[in-house]
Amino acid sequence: MKSMELLIERVILSARWILVVFYVGLAAALAIYAVSFIYKLAKVAVDVFTLDDSDMILAMLGLIDAALVASLIVMVMISGYENFVSRFDKTDNDEISWLGKLDAGSLKIKVASSIVAISSIHLLQIFLNMQQYDGTRLMWATLIHLAFVVSALLLGFLEQIMTKLKA
Repeated sequence: MKSMELLIERVILSARWILVVFYVGLAAALAIYAVSFIYKLAKVAVDVFTLDDSDMILAMLGLIDAALVASLIVMVMISGYENFVSRFDKTDNDEISWLGKLDAGSLKIKVASSIVAISSIHLLQIFLNMQQYDGTRLMWATLIHLAFVVSALLLGFLEQIMTKLKA
C-alpha cells in the first residue's frame, strides 16, 4: 500500500514536466511574434514620411503594445518554469538573479499589470481613432478596461492581505 502511494506521488510530481511543452510552445509563439513585430516595424519605416502625426502615434503604440505582449510571454514562460517545473541553474554573473523573486502571487500581479497596460494602449488607440467607433463600442471598450483595472487592484489587495497573513 505504501509503495502504491509512493508511485502515485512520483507520477504526480513528475507530471509537472508536461508543462515544459507549454513553455517551449510559448517560446515558439514569441519567435513568431518577433517576426510579426519586424514586419510592423518595417512597414512603419517605409511609411514614416507619409504618415501624419496621429497615424505615427498609432503605429508607435502598436509597436509598444507588441513589446508589452512579448514581455508578458517571457514573464509567464520563465516564471512559470521556475515556479512549477524546475529552478534555473545559477550562474556566476547574476544574469538571472531576478528569477527567484517572482513567486506565483507576484507573477499574478505582474501579469494583471501587463494586461492593464496592454488594455490602456488599445483604449488609447481606440480614442485616437474615435471617428471609426460608435458610442456603444467606446463604452464597452472603456468598461472592459475598467474591469481589468479593478481586477488588477483586487489581485494586488488580496496579495497584500496574503503576505500579511504569512508574516
